[in-house]
Amino acid sequence: MVKLRSLMEPRGHDTRQLQLLYFCLFLGISLAALLGNGLIISAVACGHHLHIPMFFFLLDLALTDLGCICTTVPKAMHNSLWDTRNISYSGCAAQLFFFVFFISAEYFLLTVMSYDRYVSICKPLHYGTLLGSRACAHMAAAAWASGFLTALLHTANTFSLPLCKGNALGQFFCEIPHILKLSCSHSYLRKFGASAFTTSLALGCFVFIVFSYVQIFRAVLRIPSEQGQHKAFSTCLPHLAVVSLFISSAVFSYLKPSSISSSSLDLTLSVLYSVVPPALNPLIYSLKNQELKGGLRKLMTLCFLFCTRAFRV
Repeated sequence: MVKLRSLMEPRGHDTRQLQLLYFCLFLGISLAALLGNGLIISAVACGHHLHIPMFFFLLDLALTDLGCICTTVPKAMHNSLWDTRNISYSGCAAQLFFFVFFISAEYFLLTVMSYDRYVSICKPLHYGTLLGSRACAHMAAAAWASGFLTALLHTANTFSLPLCKGNALGQFFCEIPHILKLSCSHSYLRKFGASAFTTSLALGCFVFIVFSYVQIFRAVLRIPSEQGQHKAFSTCLPHLAVVSLFISSAVFSYLKPSSISSSSLDLTLSVLYSVVPPALNPLIYSLKNQELKGGLRKLMTLCFLFCTRAFRV
């Protein structure tokens, strides 16, 4: 049995009310994420005009966001509602596996989406050739498979280490750094080898994203008309905003200076990078993309008409 950190440490008779407040907060965030990502998935799946590579990858991104929310938030809500901290050892391993799987797949998909934007703006005449349906399926499958292998590697490596420093995690979900703190293994190569490999892979993806956007900005600045520049930038800004939110929150959470580290700050940052982005991503993409907004309006209109007819019957 593993003990997760409570969202609010006992500090008096108001603790229960604060736990219920956290439950309501998590409930609101999870419902927003489920609604937003569910609408995007439905709009892309049902809208034939959205069956293009950009929205195909966006659908995959929405699936990873749903996976991230469903992996961490339900258990945190359960613990807040029932005022408990317990999670089984196998449940902790499963939670770690699925969280790393979905978060890694999301990062790889964001990398693939930067390539999609690069081809769309820098090589528009070759867009249909380089990003055909088969190529898109292969790239999405590679992103999901890479996420699966990353999760398998980290889960097997983390839970193969002997844990002898108690069973209390300083986190509201099972996260690798906090589990490693409980390990008494002196094999640093085994303990940090998987992290070094994943860090190198993540850095390679980051360099690829940066390189893609350097080429994109150079191509956009060569467009003669200001309207054409604005249109090109508008197709990139949502993806760039999502990438920035994802990377900045995760990097600060893991690479912040130890001098400013505290249990409350660690908990807050973990919520920011694991819970907030999945809820905000649908909003970021729908604000700037007119095609997606049109698809969402059409979907909601169809749902409204269907419900109206159902009630009449």
